[in-house]
Amino acid sequence: MCFFTFADPFLLCVKEKYQYICQNLKQMKTTFKDTFLLFFKGMAMGAADVVPGVSGGTIAFISGIYEELLASISSINFQTLSLLKEKGIKAVWKSIHGNFLTTLLAGIAVSVVSLAKGISYLLENEPILLWSFFFGLVLASVLFVGKQIKKWRLSRGVLLMVGAVVAYYITILEPLVSQGASLWFLFLSGALAICAMILPGISGSFILVLLGSYKIILEAIHTRDMQAIAAVGVGAVVGLLSFSKLLKWLFSKYHDFTLAILTGFVIGSLNKIWPWKETLTWRVNSHGVEVPLLQKSISPLVYDGNPELLMSGVCAVFGYLVILFLEKIQQTKSKNAL
Repeated sequence: MCFFTFADPFLLCVKEKYQYICQNLKQMKTTFKDTFLLFFKGMAMGAADVVPGVSGGTIAFISGIYEELLASISSINFQTLSLLKEKGIKAVWKSIHGNFLTTLLAGIAVSVVSLAKGISYLLENEPILLWSFFFGLVLASVLFVGKQIKKWRLSRGVLLMVGAVVAYYITILEPLVSQGASLWFLFLSGALAICAMILPGISGSFILVLLGSYKIILEAIHTRDMQAIAAVGVGAVVGLLSFSKLLKWLFSKYHDFTLAILTGFVIGSLNKIWPWKETLTWRVNSHGVEVPLLQKSISPLVYDGNPELLMSGVCAVFGYLVILFLEKIQQTKSKNAL
């Protein structure tokens, strides 16, 4: 009797410790799963950025991390320096969502380094199949994002159409030709390109081509023109911090309107990634090789070459299924949070 009286508190303590350890292990498992998933989304963004005409912002948008990414970027400001002085680096890290940003950036970096050659190979040797995959992926994302708009009204529909028309018009613009550029122009180019990268559906590199500064910036990098590189870099930082704040404000005040116009951007950008193209004009890239500059979308039935209809259909369906998979993960995550 005395033994059980003595053992009861001990057994209760062991039970509590066991439950605590199980709970921590469960949290660690969940945290690891979330971190791996975020890293994977970063890799998808990096892969998209490697492909000219595809925006990493589109992948962030369709994978459900777009608003959190905007919040993390916009939280970096002058107040961050004050917080660093007052409370130290730990408080700053928490305020800017440091774990989120580093995991995402790590995924992007790994993807760019590891997948760049593979995607470049596919762009050169299997462009129709690669573009078909991205076309299916982006098309599915339109339906996925459209579901997030709480109330569809005429005003939302009008904004969606405006976004689609603007994005489509950008994809058919004839690029400017520029032989030289001032530092202010390079600053503006950097700011506009980074803003385009944040916007889903619009590629930053494509904006540079339109402005006529793409070749100038590449030459500056190759010749190590630090003045030009600094102008573009400062413009990119200013554009990133200011435009992310604007988008964050729009999401907080006009969530459905912002989603509608961004969905329109994605719809309009489908013209850019349509697999079957006719090249109208060419340009010489940094390696001295001729690459398409201005193209127009055509029917696969009149495509000059093998349209690969069967395999392109398979790739498009696969891209579509990738979005359904991401949507399923997002729904499961939301249910678990409840």
